[in-house]
Amino acid sequence: MSTPLNISQMLVAQARLQPQRIGIRDLENERSFADWNESACRLANNLVALGLTDGKRIAVLAHNRIEWAEIYVAVAKVGLIAVPINFRLSASEILFICKDCSVSALIAEEPFVDLIDGITDQLDLPQGAFISISRQVHKGWRDYRELAETGDPSEPDAFVSPEDTWCLMYTSGTTGNPKGAIRDHKSASLISIMTCVELGFSRQDHGLLVMPMCHANSLYFFISLLSIGATSTIFSVRSFDAEYCLRTMSERGITFTSLTPTHYMMLLDIPVATRAQANLSSVERLMISSATARVETKRAVMQMFPNSGLFELYGSTEAAWVTMLHPDEQFDHLGTVGREVIGSQAIKLLDDADQEVPDGMPGELYSCSPYNFSGYWNLPEKTEEAFRGEYLSVGDIAIRNEDGFIRLIDRKKNMIITGGENVYPTEVEALLGGHDAVKDVAVVGCAHPKWGEEVTAAVVLQNGVSISEAELIDWTKGKIAGFKRPRRIIFLQSDEMPRNTTGKIMHRILRERLSTGGSGS
Repeated sequence: MSTPLNISQMLVAQARLQPQRIGIRDLENERSFADWNESACRLANNLVALGLTDGKRIAVLAHNRIEWAEIYVAVAKVGLIAVPINFRLSASEILFICKDCSVSALIAEEPFVDLIDGITDQLDLPQGAFISISRQVHKGWRDYRELAETGDPSEPDAFVSPEDTWCLMYTSGTTGNPKGAIRDHKSASLISIMTCVELGFSRQDHGLLVMPMCHANSLYFFISLLSIGATSTIFSVRSFDAEYCLRTMSERGITFTSLTPTHYMMLLDIPVATRAQANLSSVERLMISSATARVETKRAVMQMFPNSGLFELYGSTEAAWVTMLHPDEQFDHLGTVGREVIGSQAIKLLDDADQEVPDGMPGELYSCSPYNFSGYWNLPEKTEEAFRGEYLSVGDIAIRNEDGFIRLIDRKKNMIITGGENVYPTEVEALLGGHDAVKDVAVVGCAHPKWGEEVTAAVVLQNGVSISEAELIDWTKGKIAGFKRPRRIIFLQSDEMPRNTTGKIMHRILRERLSTGGSGS
């Protein structure tokens, strides 16, 4: 075969090579590679029997659970397209996605059945197109488990091209309606190979998938672990529980997990005595990603997991992994996100005239690799805007140092212009985050009649610590240019900071709330 195996072919291979080995788990269920492949075949054949063929889109709405692993493989077997939907979206947002890509069926977990029932009349789907993952049969809904347990267990007779679309991953839509990023089988397979090489995965690894299975992070690590024949455990909880996560890592012999800076901060908040009860010796690799990590957080994580190497990656739904910082580079290049992952061309940092900037100067980051997505669903203009030739940008500003390491500055759309000067929020956030009283911080620009925008900081204080707005602002004197210093500081509770499912602070939402005088609640 001239192309890498797709996810279905990967599972077929593992079911033949190590049929009895546990391939996928959640916290309640598990499947051997052979059983996993059989249930995916049964599901795929039953989906075809329902008339779902030829690239039709199947929306999936569920919390983390083992069924995600069956669905992703099943659609790959018969040339269908998975449309994973963020479970935190509202009914109107779900409706937009389903109508935008004209889904032909929708699979939903029990908690979301009522929500979907409220919009079924607007979805224009045929009878039997609604499939529920639940313990009871709902009126007008098919039973998912029946489809995954009663279908033909043989491999479907279907040709799936490497260039065929496998997933439509909708972006968060923080600056407007979400866009469907097209991910084909070939690029997904190449991502898995690259990830295994970069992280040194082997068959003996056991990965814990904490990030939502509807998100690119868990999806790409999931296929990487499958490709190498390792075991994945899906952290099937409704909301992140730091102590439960730590206990799971200890009790299940987890060797790898990928977490956001927020997750790591919650782990670090666990009392030392509780942490000491966990055996973390099996953990060999940790990934920190999906949001900019503060230097102090990374140092604390490395101390908490002394047997593990800490990796950091920068990437996106559209570009997959772009850069990687390896454990042996952490101390010499702390504060960067590493250099280009293998298989990539050299990153370009461009100014507003599309000219490359010299090292040490900020520019918009463009990457070029076989891992880039195929474009946005039905949005040729947006696709064209994202590319310069074969180079792709998602709107991030970065600086390259003399050693070729990339330091992220900020999202282009988050840049603050105050009094004609450009201020990148991450620079101010890094400064404020270095104060002992500050646990978390986000900086935005709020409208100002004189300066255009006013540098405004939302700060979460350490437990039991108090400091005034004036004291914290005064502390920044002499540490950063005057125009970059915050003019206003709003104190929030941790749960008042608006975040998406990956832990990224939603600066647009925060800016809107602070501009109207509200808090993050």
